[in-house]
Amino acid sequence: MDIRAPDQRYNPYRIFSREQWAALRNDTPMTLEPGEFSQLRSMHDRLDLKEVEEIYLPLSRLLSIYVDAAQRLYYAQRQFLGIRDRKVPYIIGIAGSAAVGKSSTARVLQALLARWSPRPKVDLVTTDGFLFPKAVLEREGLMQKKGFPESYDRARLLSFLSDVKAGRSPVRAPVYSHLTYDIVPNQ
Repeated sequence: MDIRAPDQRYNPYRIFSREQWAALRNDTPMTLEPGEFSQLRSMHDRLDLKEVEEIYLPLSRLLSIYVDAAQRLYYAQRQFLGIRDRKVPYIIGIAGSAAVGKSSTARVLQALLARWSPRPKVDLVTTDGFLFPKAVLEREGLMQKKGFPESYDRARLLSFLSDVKAGRSPVRAPVYSHLTYDIVPNQ
Protein backbone atom coordinates (compact mmCIF):
# COMPACT_ATOMS: atom_id res chain seq x y z
CA MET A 1 0.00 0.00 0.00
CA ASP A 2 2.81 2.44 0.75
CA ILE A 3 5.43 3.55 -1.74
CA ARG A 4 9.07 2.69 -1.01
CA ALA A 5 12.04 2.04 -3.22
CA PRO A 6 13.41 -1.54 -3.08
CA ASP A 7 16.55 -0.33 -1.32
CA GLN A 8 14.35 1.35 1.31
CA ARG A 9 12.34 -1.70 2.37
CA TYR A 10 13.90 -1.64 5.87
CA ASN A 11 13.35 2.08 6.26
CA PRO A 12 10.87 2.69 9.12
CA TYR A 13 9.34 5.67 7.30
CA ARG A 14 6.40 5.16 5.01
CA ILE A 15 5.12 7.26 2.13
CA PHE A 16 1.45 7.22 1.21
CA SER A 17 -0.39 8.96 -1.58
CA ARG A 18 -3.22 11.22 -0.44
CA GLU A 19 -5.75 8.64 -1.69
CA GLN A 20 -4.02 5.80 0.18
CA TRP A 21 -3.88 7.83 3.37
CA ALA A 22 -7.53 8.92 3.05
CA ALA A 23 -8.54 5.25 2.63
CA LEU A 24 -7.13 4.55 6.11
CA ARG A 25 -10.12 6.44 7.46
CA ASN A 26 -12.21 3.41 6.51
CA ASP A 27 -15.65 3.92 7.99
CA THR A 28 -14.55 6.21 10.81
CA PRO A 29 -17.27 8.85 11.16
CA MET A 30 -16.41 12.53 11.08
CA THR A 31 -16.97 13.82 14.59
CA LEU A 32 -16.53 17.52 13.90
CA GLU A 33 -19.51 19.58 12.83
CA PRO A 34 -18.93 22.16 10.04
CA GLY A 35 -19.64 25.08 12.42
CA GLU A 36 -17.30 23.66 15.03
CA PHE A 37 -14.59 23.13 12.43
CA SER A 38 -14.73 26.75 11.29
CA GLN A 39 -14.00 27.87 14.87
CA LEU A 40 -10.86 25.73 14.95
CA ARG A 41 -9.28 27.29 11.86
CA SER A 42 -6.99 30.30 11.93
CA MET A 43 -8.16 33.42 10.13
CA HIS A 44 -6.14 32.98 6.93
CA ASP A 45 -5.96 29.18 7.04
CA ARG A 46 -6.80 27.25 3.86
CA LEU A 47 -7.66 24.10 5.80
CA ASP A 48 -11.05 22.70 4.76
CA LEU A 49 -13.33 19.98 6.05
CA LYS A 50 -12.39 17.59 3.20
CA GLU A 51 -8.73 17.78 4.24
CA VAL A 52 -9.71 17.12 7.84
CA GLU A 53 -11.63 14.01 6.71
CA GLU A 54 -8.86 12.74 4.42
CA ILE A 55 -5.75 13.64 6.42
CA TYR A 56 -6.47 14.57 10.02
CA LEU A 57 -9.11 11.96 10.81
CA PRO A 58 -6.83 9.02 9.83
CA LEU A 59 -3.95 10.74 11.64
CA SER A 60 -6.03 11.10 14.80
CA ARG A 61 -6.98 7.45 14.50
CA LEU A 62 -3.31 6.41 14.25
CA LEU A 63 -2.36 8.67 17.17
CA SER A 64 -5.18 7.19 19.22
CA ILE A 65 -3.76 3.71 18.53
CA TYR A 66 -0.29 4.89 19.66
CA VAL A 67 -1.65 6.49 22.82
CA ASP A 68 -3.67 3.39 23.70
CA ALA A 69 -0.67 1.10 23.12
CA ALA A 70 1.66 3.33 25.16
CA GLN A 71 -0.82 3.43 28.04
CA ARG A 72 -1.31 -0.34 27.99
CA LEU A 73 2.47 -0.87 27.99
CA TYR A 74 2.91 1.58 30.85
CA TYR A 75 0.14 -0.14 32.83
CA ALA A 76 1.69 -3.59 32.23
CA GLN A 77 5.10 -2.28 33.27
CA ARG A 78 3.66 -0.79 36.48
CA GLN A 79 1.92 -4.07 37.27
CA PHE A 80 5.09 -6.08 36.66
CA LEU A 81 7.27 -3.75 38.76
CA GLY A 82 4.64 -3.27 41.46
CA ILE A 83 4.61 0.50 40.95
CA ARG A 84 1.56 2.43 42.08
CA ASP A 85 2.23 5.84 40.51
CA ARG A 86 -0.05 7.75 38.19
CA LYS A 87 -0.62 7.33 34.49
CA VAL A 88 1.95 9.21 32.40
CA PRO A 89 0.49 11.61 29.83
CA TYR A 90 1.21 11.12 26.15
CA ILE A 91 2.70 14.28 24.65
CA ILE A 92 2.47 15.15 20.96
CA GLY A 93 4.67 17.93 19.59
CA ILE A 94 3.94 19.81 16.38
CA ALA A 95 6.84 21.69 14.81
CA GLY A 96 7.26 23.91 11.79
CA SER A 97 8.03 27.38 10.53
CA ALA A 98 6.00 30.45 11.39
CA ALA A 99 2.52 30.71 9.87
CA VAL A 100 2.40 27.20 8.37
CA GLY A 101 -0.71 26.02 10.25
CA LYS A 102 0.72 24.50 13.44
CA SER A 103 -1.97 26.08 15.61
CA SER A 104 -4.83 24.99 13.34
CA THR A 105 -3.35 21.49 13.14
CA ALA A 106 -3.09 21.35 16.92
CA ARG A 107 -6.66 22.58 17.48
CA VAL A 108 -8.13 20.14 14.93
CA LEU A 109 -6.15 17.21 16.33
CA GLN A 110 -7.11 18.18 19.87
CA ALA A 111 -10.80 18.17 18.94
CA LEU A 112 -10.57 14.87 17.05
CA LEU A 113 -8.44 13.07 19.65
CA ALA A 114 -10.77 14.11 22.48
CA ARG A 115 -13.59 12.19 20.75
CA TRP A 116 -11.85 8.82 20.58
CA SER A 117 -12.90 6.18 23.07
CA PRO A 118 -12.46 6.25 26.05
CA ARG A 119 -12.74 10.05 25.71
CA PRO A 120 -9.22 11.09 26.73
CA LYS A 121 -8.47 14.46 28.26
CA VAL A 122 -6.59 16.39 25.58
CA ASP A 123 -4.96 19.69 26.49
CA LEU A 124 -3.30 22.14 24.14
CA VAL A 125 -0.23 24.10 25.20
CA THR A 126 1.41 26.46 22.74
CA THR A 127 5.13 27.15 22.77
CA ASP A 128 4.43 30.89 22.44
CA GLY A 129 4.17 31.04 26.23
CA PHE A 130 7.74 29.81 26.47
CA LEU A 131 9.17 32.69 24.45
CA PHE A 132 11.34 34.95 26.54
CA PRO A 133 9.43 38.07 27.64
CA LYS A 134 9.65 41.02 25.24
CA ALA A 135 12.00 42.92 27.59
CA VAL A 136 14.48 40.01 27.55
CA LEU A 137 14.25 39.64 23.78
CA GLU A 138 14.92 43.37 23.34
CA ARG A 139 17.80 43.39 25.85
CA GLU A 140 19.42 40.37 24.17
CA GLY A 141 18.85 41.71 20.63
CA LEU A 142 16.55 38.81 19.75
CA MET A 143 13.38 40.63 18.63
CA GLN A 144 14.17 39.89 14.96
CA LYS A 145 14.77 36.24 15.91
CA LYS A 146 11.45 35.83 17.73
CA GLY A 147 10.21 32.31 17.07
CA PHE A 148 13.68 30.93 16.42
CA PRO A 149 15.13 28.47 18.97
CA GLU A 150 17.28 31.09 20.71
CA SER A 151 14.19 33.19 21.53
CA TYR A 152 12.66 30.48 23.73
CA ASP A 153 13.22 29.82 27.40
CA ARG A 154 14.12 26.20 26.73
CA ALA A 155 14.91 25.47 30.37
CA ARG A 156 11.40 26.58 31.36
CA LEU A 157 9.84 24.54 28.53
CA LEU A 158 11.79 21.39 29.44
CA SER A 159 10.95 21.87 33.12
CA PHE A 160 7.25 22.20 32.21
CA LEU A 161 7.34 19.03 30.07
CA SER A 162 9.20 17.14 32.82
CA ASP A 163 6.63 18.21 35.40
CA VAL A 164 3.77 17.09 33.15
CA LYS A 165 5.41 13.71 32.46
CA ALA A 166 6.16 13.29 36.18
CA GLY A 167 2.49 13.82 37.05
CA ARG A 168 3.13 16.88 39.19
CA SER A 169 0.10 18.98 39.95
CA PRO A 170 -0.66 21.72 39.37
CA VAL A 171 1.52 22.45 36.36
CA ARG A 172 1.25 25.93 34.88
CA ALA A 173 2.16 27.01 31.37
CA PRO A 174 2.90 30.68 30.73
CA VAL A 175 0.33 32.54 28.64
CA TYR A 176 1.32 34.60 25.60
CA SER A 177 -0.76 37.47 24.24
CA HIS A 178 -0.81 38.08 20.50
CA LEU A 179 -2.23 41.54 21.30
CA THR A 180 0.77 42.70 23.37
CA TYR A 181 3.27 40.25 21.79
CA ASP A 182 4.44 39.36 25.27
CA ILE A 183 4.03 36.92 28.13
CA VAL A 184 1.02 37.82 30.29
CA PRO A 185 2.21 38.17 33.90
CA ASN A 186 0.51 36.01 36.54
CA GLN A 187 -1.63 34.07 34.07
